[in-house]
Amino acid sequence: MALPGAADGTAPEGPHWSDIRHWMRPGTLQLQGLPPLSLYIHLPWCLKKCPYCDFNSHEWSATSEPGKALPEQAYLDALRADLEAALPLIWGRAVHSVFIGGGTPSLFSPEAIDRLLGDVRALLRLDADAEITLEANPGTFEKDRFRAFREAGVTRLSIGVQSFNDAHLKALGRVHDRAQAIAAVEEAALAFDTFNLDIMYALPGQTLADCEADIRTALSFQPPHISIYHLTLEPNTYFAKFPPTLPPDDDAYAMLDRITELTAAQGLERYEVSAYARAGHRCWHNLNYWQFGDYLGIGAGAHSKLSFAHRVVRQVRAREPRLYMDKARAGDAVVSVDEVARRDLPFEYMLNALRLRHGFELAQFAERTGLPLSSIQAGLDRAQQQGLVVLEHGCVRPTVRGFDFLSDLQGLFLPD
Repeated sequence: MALPGAADGTAPEGPHWSDIRHWMRPGTLQLQGLPPLSLYIHLPWCLKKCPYCDFNSHEWSATSEPGKALPEQAYLDALRADLEAALPLIWGRAVHSVFIGGGTPSLFSPEAIDRLLGDVRALLRLDADAEITLEANPGTFEKDRFRAFREAGVTRLSIGVQSFNDAHLKALGRVHDRAQAIAAVEEAALAFDTFNLDIMYALPGQTLADCEADIRTALSFQPPHISIYHLTLEPNTYFAKFPPTLPPDDDAYAMLDRITELTAAQGLERYEVSAYARAGHRCWHNLNYWQFGDYLGIGAGAHSKLSFAHRVVRQVRAREPRLYMDKARAGDAVVSVDEVARRDLPFEYMLNALRLRHGFELAQFAERTGLPLSSIQAGLDRAQQQGLVVLEHGCVRPTVRGFDFLSDLQGLFLPD
């Protein structure tokens, strides 16, 4: 059953999205238990919209009066109201990780982040050792600011460096330069035991030597975790309308091969398509996504995936920040609710789980989807025949070829 929201952001028709009785009614799935639960919090504002970005982010200067400060307290009020309204759907469940993303969350003051996490702890069963990640950009970096975020309760910082090359940073429309990036990473290394660096490759005008220089610079800080992304031209972005000239595919493949060699030599394992980590520093929050765990998303445009005994449900909240704040304070931030169709669940699961280098356990597929293994058997047979996966001891993992042709592998599980 789908409860679609209108394009103008009005509430979904039918039962209210937070009506737990509606979602607990009998259905065709049989989940034996609920997966781990994470919380995602979206802070939507940036100093400047990057030309490649298709996230729900909004330039603060374009949405405010000159000189006016971020509406921190008003937005925090809305987040708390949003979370309170969602509580019936997750009542009694422990939250294992929190991810504060954006936008540029580090635009918010450490005091605001302290209040936000205080509200989360007051309303949810947050694990004592929960991983709490905050995204930060060097362009919003001030000395000791990262340490203040740590004191507010953040345990993991993710820094959007993208490149250490000034020419490439300018081409990407970033608001920071190489010197600011280096200063921010040095500060993060002092303040946090676990931190992540976001790096992009296959940038306009980038050579293999340029890419290697970026990775070597990143590795010189001994980061516990690096996320590395191929620059792609996403729809509805500036780059989609005015595409830059990117390196040929063969050059991009060579860059990725070199990245994997250099990170491995420094003790970072490629445990997911875009993620490299030292032992004990994998991102638990993202692992929960890839293992088809549950997540409640609050904030402008945030998405949720929640499981119940007989169904899996997805939600989307209002995208525009002002509209979101108004609707959240009224207890009605959700504008779209969809029950994932039984026929779509195998592909949704595989889209995530096959991103993991070590794959997944067949038993987990049944636990997380409520479906029998027969629903993926044909796809697994084809994948094995094509040399894209290996099935051993009840586990499925992509081969090197499967990792290289991941989209083709995932596509084998699309519904007929």
